[in-house]
This record gives sequence, structure tokens and C-alpha cells, in this order.
Amino acid sequence: MDTKTRMIETATTLFQQRGYKSVGLNELLQACGITKGALYHHFPAGKEELLIACLHSLNQTLTRDIELVFHGTASTEAAARAVIGEMISDLDRDGTIAGYTFSSIVSEMSLLSEPAREACRALYEQIESIFCAKLLEDGFSSDRASSVALFLTASIEGGLLLCRAQNSSLPLQTISNVIPQLMKEF
Repeated sequence: MDTKTRMIETATTLFQQRGYKSVGLNELLQACGITKGALYHHFPAGKEELLIACLHSLNQTLTRDIELVFHGTASTEAAARAVIGEMISDLDRDGTIAGYTFSSIVSEMSLLSEPAREACRALYEQIESIFCAKLLEDGFSSDRASSVALFLTASIEGGLLLCRAQNSSLPLQTISNVIPQLMKEF
């Protein structure tokens, strides 16, 4: 693995676990095993540019992972429940769902950095588009598919925040259990 990729992977984990502001530059350099010069060589604008690279990488990884699940399931309901099931397994096994959540970054950076906010927006938009495409396959109208995709994305992301706050997978379990009924109502 090259230095830049290692920096992105390490920083992504740190930012997800602790938030952007809580990770100091020296801690970041130490965790990545690099010098300040190496950081600025790869990311001339520094820590914020690294954050944006992390968000783009996360977008690619999440998109790939979610699309794999969605392509292998018959319905949006089954796909959403499978994705949530993976999150619950990760939380119960590892005590974290860092690979799926970036809410803390959004809440921290959306008002401070337009490029970071835009990268977060693109990530959410990509997730919604995956849901929307599957809902269209399920026979939903375009308007309904867009609305339900937004609702599912917001519910899952909110569930992730509640799981972190409660240190429990119960919020995601509840959302997963409610999805079948909600899909019928939409």
C-alpha cells in the first residue's frame, strides 16, 4: 500500500471514530507514520484536503459495498434490511460501525468547510441514488422512489447516530423491523 492510500485509510478511521476536530495534526501524523512534510506533499492544503480525500474514498467504498448487496437481493426492502444487518453485525462484533457512518464529519464540517460539505452531500446523494434505482425496479414511481430513498437514507443515518449515542444496535434493529410495514405504506 502506498503512503497516500495508507494516510487516507488511517485518517478515515480516525475521523469516523473521533471526529475531524478531535484528531490533532500530530496524532494524525503519528498514526499514519508520516512526517508533516509527507502530509503536505500529498495534500498541499493539509488536514482538510486529506478529509475530503477520505470522504471521496468512503464514497467509493460505501457505494461498492451497498451496490453489491442491492444487486444480490430481490427487493429494496430485502436490500435495506441486509445492509442494516451488516451494520448491526459490525456493531455487535466490533463495537463500532465506523465503516458506514460519516454523520459526525457532516455535523462538524458542514458549516465550516464548503468543500467538505459538498463531499458529504455527494456521498449521501450516491446512497440515495442506489436506493432510488432499486425502488424504481420495485415499481415505485419516480417521485415516490426519490421520497422513499431519502427517507431510508435519513432513517439509517439517524439510526447510526442513535446506536453511537446508546452504545447499542437496538435503534438499527428497530428500523430494520419497521421497514417492511413502512414499504407497504409508501
